Amino acid sequence: MGATRETFEGGKKLPLVEQFYTIQGEGYHTGKAAYFIRIGGCDVGCSWCDTKFSWDPSLHPVVPAEEILQPILECPAAAVVVTGGEPLMVNLDYLTRLVKQHGIETFLETSGAYPLSGEWDWICLSPKKNAPVVEELYERAHELKVIIAEEEDLEWAVENGDRVGVNCKLFLQPEWSKRETILPVIIEFVKQNPRWMISLQSHKYMHIP
Repeated sequence: MGATRETFEGGKKLPLVEQFYTIQGEGYHTGKAAYFIRIGGCDVGCSWCDTKFSWDPSLHPVVPAEEILQPILECPAAAVVVTGGEPLMVNLDYLTRLVKQHGIETFLETSGAYPLSGEWDWICLSPKKNAPVVEELYERAHELKVIIAEEEDLEWAVENGDRVGVNCKLFLQPEWSKRETILPVIIEFVKQNPRWMISLQSHKYMHIP
């Protein structure tokens, strides 16, 4: 899947898993309405991933960017979140240019494992242990969101927090299947380290996409 960026006509077409209008459930923009575009393809391979259906781009239709744009223009919220999979496996320059021509804000959710493409108003970096982050993503991230499955992950989160810019927002998010046991640990950590905040997957509590 590593060759994905060189295909799809330079980003004029994209492997589209799904697109939908909902409420942002995680991180700094929790609670805000936004239009989501989920791009197919990911080789990071997190065992706890809740969107494994997006990993293989060949399973999803290849859709022209202009076609993806149309329902966005009918959406009341002028904000688009591009997620995956790992969306930076494809070239996002063309899609984001189309979107921004209409005055719509662009938000990216990425593991940072691939070089940056696209024009972004907000970049949420969610690094994974088995996929080194491209250095530029540390420099450009507005938000760092680290998934915590066990207490040892906190040390790794701090290492990543030391690499982002001073204005980057720092979030710890419990891995959903372990939230009952790990959340008390995260709460105590944040109380002792208040530069960090807690992100919960509120969309799952609301039973929305």
